[in-house]
Amino acid sequence: QVQVVESGGGLVQPGGSLRLSCVASGSISSIISMGWHRQAPGKQRELVASISSSGGINYADSVKGRFTISGDNAKNTVYLQMNSLKPEDTAVYYCNSAVRTNLGYLHESWGQGTQVTVSS
Repeated sequence: QVQVVESGGGLVQPGGSLRLSCVASGSISSIISMGWHRQAPGKQRELVASISSSGGINYADSVKGRFTISGDNAKNTVYLQMNSLKPEDTAVYYCNSAVRTNLGYLHESWGQGTQVTVSS
């Protein structure tokens, strides 16, 4: 079993910054990829950024140049540095992980989400 726990959300003014953290734990042999998605009220969940174990990175067009994803493979941890935040970034941010378990299975897990609110 694999668990994913996010932290670091909160309330910030427009133009401010936040850093989200996500840790995957449990029966993990290796991390394949980790990423951040978000869901605003009344909207579908969308990919924000993802990073693979080989270092490949993807960003949504709406966050390019403002958000930076990074990872620490040794700690099974991924970070999302969010700068120049806008009210439209307000959403629940979810972390997900794709791993190979100790039994050799591929397994995807989602965290419970952390609220990010950008408002003056």
